[in-house]
Amino acid sequence: MSNHREIPLMFQAQIKGRGQIQYIAKPEKAYRWVDEWSEGVGNDIPNFCDTCGGKLRVITKEYKITWRFISNSGQDDDIIRPVIAAAGFPYYPGTSMKGAFLRSCTPEQAIRYCGGNYGAISNQKDSTTKPGILRFHGGYPKDATWKDKELVDVVHPQADWQIKDNNSHSAFIQISLHEPILVFGISSNIELDSSEWDIIWNIWEKALERGIGSRVSAGYGQPTKHPETKLLTVGLSGQGLASQLINKTGEFRPNMFKAALRGHTLRLFAGVTDENSAEALTRELWGGFAGKDGAIVGLLGIAFNAIELDMDEYRYRGNSMPIYELNNGSLHILSMRFISDEYKSELRSLAMKLVQFSLLLGGFGKSWRRIDHRIFFPDYLNNNQKPMIGCHWEFNKGAEKLYIPTNKLENVSKFLTSLNEKINQWVIVHKKMSTTNISKWREVWHPEKVQVWGRIAEDEDDSLAVRWFHGAYKENQSIKGSSLTGKINQIGRIWHRMYPRYSRLKDGTMRRMEDEYIEFITIFPDSSNTTKEFIEFLSKSDFSRIYPN
Repeated sequence: MSNHREIPLMFQAQIKGRGQIQYIAKPEKAYRWVDEWSEGVGNDIPNFCDTCGGKLRVITKEYKITWRFISNSGQDDDIIRPVIAAAGFPYYPGTSMKGAFLRSCTPEQAIRYCGGNYGAISNQKDSTTKPGILRFHGGYPKDATWKDKELVDVVHPQADWQIKDNNSHSAFIQISLHEPILVFGISSNIELDSSEWDIIWNIWEKALERGIGSRVSAGYGQPTKHPETKLLTVGLSGQGLASQLINKTGEFRPNMFKAALRGHTLRLFAGVTDENSAEALTRELWGGFAGKDGAIVGLLGIAFNAIELDMDEYRYRGNSMPIYELNNGSLHILSMRFISDEYKSELRSLAMKLVQFSLLLGGFGKSWRRIDHRIFFPDYLNNNQKPMIGCHWEFNKGAEKLYIPTNKLENVSKFLTSLNEKINQWVIVHKKMSTTNISKWREVWHPEKVQVWGRIAEDEDDSLAVRWFHGAYKENQSIKGSSLTGKINQIGRIWHRMYPRYSRLKDGTMRRMEDEYIEFITIFPDSSNTTKEFIEFLSKSDFSRIYPN
């Protein structure tokens, strides 16, 4: 056990200054809690037969979680602590397992396996409630290797800060298992043949597809396969700055995909309807909290499988920043509810447009508003004397069809106009009112609030705008450090992207146009003279305004 003479934190009263560990200003509390916990847990994995008194044969199966898994004990308001079973092991409760299983059953299966009112499905007067034949024993990690991974996780909501111009944003601690293999147990009080066990495990796998535990729509608690819930799969590659955990460890965090897609959804809705409706429609799609109505499970979620991923460090002046290089990954957009095939088709179409929009004008993760300076601005590195900036993302082989064909810049204008029409139609179908009032939020996709400029760049070294972020763009005129480009603790109002240039051939396939890119600048103008002068400069430069046109 721990060398601390104090009572371990998990046994102290959850009051300020004692057992409470959720204050991000004192992360050492969280690490002490985790250290005491992992030291006290044995290495002998719990035996499922022990949980049923050895009277029943427990059938088990194991499943790999692609990223992190959270089970919420509900012990604190501001931190998610894991459910802990006998001997201190992290545990997915049998009650939670039964609930997830039940939601994936037909009415007949629900009655047989989980119990209930037989009259409800047989139209008989018999209203007797009878128990089901199955017992759900929950799930444990397969072995003790979960203790060797980083357990202190962090949640960092930023949508309000990035989109609405709110002045603050907070980070919160949670405890989660990194890429565990979980073993689940089910037993029956009657003898079943192998074919019925196949049916039972098939039901559980359907339940598992929607994720288990907390924050499933953001990629937590997701298995490797999603044959039933998958709306869209997109192959991606990318590189850039990795997120940092509290102890400064770098981690590639798939929840960044949901953050980007959800943020763009809110920007787009806010351009065609009022702010409250935009937030309500975004919650309907991606989930969230709705005041007195509590948490809403969204229609959409994500799961990500990093197939070829390398983590490294970018070093400059004795400092280091974590970076990632994703050579191959699969982003799955998931249907998180049971809906009709027709509605699934509509959701898939919308999700595809959102993914296309995200890669057209930006990227994912930290510093997504800027291009990767290592690729497009090698002079900036100057022997690694400056910190890393930006990211770069591309569709992988097989997903090229999602590129917007850019043999003409007008094609981008057509895409953005069609996207705006689709968003407006979605608002009308969902009985929300379109509005002529323009939102006061900083980043709103409305013709009077946003401008997109573009030009054809010959190759990686032909980015004009990247230099304007670090020096004068014309004589003594500069946007560096302005409200347009932003600075520390202030989000700017400009995005910069080098988009691989593709053309569509007569047979419908997409072809990369040698080394060319489309250089995009997206601006959400403010009333400052700096911004007005820069837009005036753009109108006389090699850039053309693409949207609105």
